[in-house]
Amino acid sequence: MNPLNRRAVLRSAGAAAAAVALRRSIFAFPGSVGASVSGFFVGATTAYGKISGNVEDGINVFRSIPYGADTAPVRFQAPLPPTPWTGEKSCDAFTTRAPQLTVLRPNTAPSLGPAGMPQPGAVLRIAPESGVESEDCLHLNVFTPGLRDHRKRPVLVYFHGGAYNNGSVNSPLYDGKRLCKRGDVVVVTVNHRLNAFGFLYLGAIDPKRYPDSGNVGMLDLVLALKWVRENIVEFGGDPSRVLIFGQSGGGAKCATLMAMPAGHGLFDRVMTMSGQQVKGASIEIASQRTEFLLQKLSVTRANLADLKTMAWQRIQAAAIATSSDWLPVVDNVVLSRDPFTPDAPPLSADVPMILGNVHDETAVPVRGTLTWDDAPAVLRGAVAIYLGPYSAEEVIAKYRTIYPDKSPNDIVIAAATAFRAWPGQVMEAERRASNPKSQPHTWVYQMNWHRDAPGARAMHTIDIPFMFDNLSAAPGQIGTTPEELAAAQPLADTMSAMLIHYAATGNPNHPGLPTWSAYDLKERNTMIWEIAPHIEKDPRGDEWRYAAGSPYRQPGTY
Repeated sequence: MNPLNRRAVLRSAGAAAAAVALRRSIFAFPGSVGASVSGFFVGATTAYGKISGNVEDGINVFRSIPYGADTAPVRFQAPLPPTPWTGEKSCDAFTTRAPQLTVLRPNTAPSLGPAGMPQPGAVLRIAPESGVESEDCLHLNVFTPGLRDHRKRPVLVYFHGGAYNNGSVNSPLYDGKRLCKRGDVVVVTVNHRLNAFGFLYLGAIDPKRYPDSGNVGMLDLVLALKWVRENIVEFGGDPSRVLIFGQSGGGAKCATLMAMPAGHGLFDRVMTMSGQQVKGASIEIASQRTEFLLQKLSVTRANLADLKTMAWQRIQAAAIATSSDWLPVVDNVVLSRDPFTPDAPPLSADVPMILGNVHDETAVPVRGTLTWDDAPAVLRGAVAIYLGPYSAEEVIAKYRTIYPDKSPNDIVIAAATAFRAWPGQVMEAERRASNPKSQPHTWVYQMNWHRDAPGARAMHTIDIPFMFDNLSAAPGQIGTTPEELAAAQPLADTMSAMLIHYAATGNPNHPGLPTWSAYDLKERNTMIWEIAPHIEKDPRGDEWRYAAGSPYRQPGTY
């Protein structure tokens, strides 16, 4: 061999050996890597095998860790733990997400139009989700400052929105690194089964084989929380301080878990962000949904077994054609009562809970500037089913007496929010406040902040980038310029610090906030998230009391 080539080979072999040694040393390292380090492999050991991840910005990051086995073999059945593996499983990138109810472009939320309203077919610029759709979707992500260091950090477990139909946590929007660096916490984000794969009720047809079928998506979350309890010490977390939180459908999942015996004891605090689950689907309604889907698939009781072997894409297509309101089912097996009806669940009465909403939850598609003559028709077209005994004309007239200085656009959005998106949160808070055991551990917030731009509003999802301190991942809501990001950062500092303190203590009060009293039926103290956060008593009280004259209708329950 040419001496020069021989030396080159030896140098390459030495470099490879050094790399292996470095990686092994990192795997064996008992604590966290220095805060300035990025780009190195890092390892951990779970109950099912060893995994490898990355060090990013000094935070140990593991993506798409299996917390459950592939759900295809147990389709419509309770999830199973992962099969243990040998060697090191690479968990350094997002892999899969659950089959979705709708096939959309990567950025799925609507963009702001000229009047600050979402426009049909438009796209709000948020950090896109990634990962192919697959039934092998029971994965979670872990962000932690330290490994095996016995620091007992609070654990923040996040469930994604998208109702029970769509979504995933495979997005920079839910990246936990900034929370970890800010507060020395562990962040866990969870994917699970959705739509028909998670909530198709077959219990009335074959209760022996499919007793849990209407709630297997919720049982996935239970399995994820069990994984946290069993494994989080390895990641420097404290299994006795677990916060579950979520936005929109993720908040609804939290509310449902509060009424599920299977979830009891697996979490210690709750925060719901614009997400409520006052009622679940009844067996009758769920069975009607099932019958329609089975007809779409030409499946009968006689050939029900075909559901187990057909391509998941066929089931997905039938689910899309069947309903946009897949929900947990009050099946008297997994879920024996409505989550927050007729009262807040006694099972979780002593669990601290924060309930939040944003000021302009129900963004009504409007082009340009409305006139008073057009306002009733726009309101009726957006939320007519929720107005109950009121006509749209009556509602507009009432709101003009409450807010004589507001524009038609403002009135329509306020009324649509009060009748459509806000009532569930009010009902849950009122019912928690009615129970002496839960009232002292219940807090309410309202997000008012919006960017300083024409027509901008505090729309659904706007609190996510503030809670995660990931403002740059939501440019459509926050803006993109250094000045816009800087203007929003003080509130992100405050809100994310609150979240961390709440996860650690079970109480959101800390020195960076005005005193945030528990919600009660007399004062109804509510934290208002603005650049200068403050407390208001019973904000928009005239609105919610007026809207309460219409019976509450939760989609998918009627």
